[in-house]
Amino acid sequence: MTVLLALPAYNEEEGLPLLLESFRAEMERCGYAARAVIVDDGSEDGTREVIGEWSARLPIELVRHATNRGLGETIRDALRRAGELAGPDDVIVTMDADNTHSPALIPQMLERIGRGSDVVIASRYRRGSRVVGLSAFRHLMCYGARALFQITLPIRGVRDYTCGFRAYRAGVIREGFEQFGDSLVTERSFACMAEILLKLSRMRLSFAEVPMVLRYDRKHGASKMNVRHTVFKTLGLMVQLRIAGKRPVSKAASR
Repeated sequence: MTVLLALPAYNEEEGLPLLLESFRAEMERCGYAARAVIVDDGSEDGTREVIGEWSARLPIELVRHATNRGLGETIRDALRRAGELAGPDDVIVTMDADNTHSPALIPQMLERIGRGSDVVIASRYRRGSRVVGLSAFRHLMCYGARALFQITLPIRGVRDYTCGFRAYRAGVIREGFEQFGDSLVTERSFACMAEILLKLSRMRLSFAEVPMVLRYDRKHGASKMNVRHTVFKTLGLMVQLRIAGKRPVSKAASR
């Protein structure tokens, strides 16, 4: 089995080397083959140079956007290419490129995949989870979004709809693109992570979560998220799916 890291990157020259080193070391420690698909979304710093340097230590396929297109198109392109490269038994992992997610959690996520889950989410809302370095306002917004999603568009086994740290069976990603094409991801903003999850849930998959320690104190530079814009886009996504009668249904997740 190969673990394919599908990574969107925009101006991540500081955090990206730390993440890639941690990912490579963790995969070697656990005996997994590893490769990465990195989509550089029009970075204006040294992100491309970092990727070039790391290509000698880790198999990396670089996809370039000439201009910044936003997280939605970037994660879509990363998932699509990773799905094309993956074998039938491989797993695709998505993370943030700023070193706030720890690759040390990946083996636990793979273990849940091995027990029958199709999608495993690193969750901020499970016993043992912790968020370090996030403002009280952002905490409040995250919990509010979680409550709204669970009320309006519940998915069995899911509490964290927006975290980008996930493990997918490669076949799930390929089937998602077969069913939805480019419309698997239409949101440009951070709301795209919830959109992907909600659309995949209509394929009647099994979802699970593992607790995560999210380290915003390790983040380099300012957040790229426009909180107000993301809130409005997320609310619009909820309304759109609810009115369209696309309430997701999934199989019971393993617990």
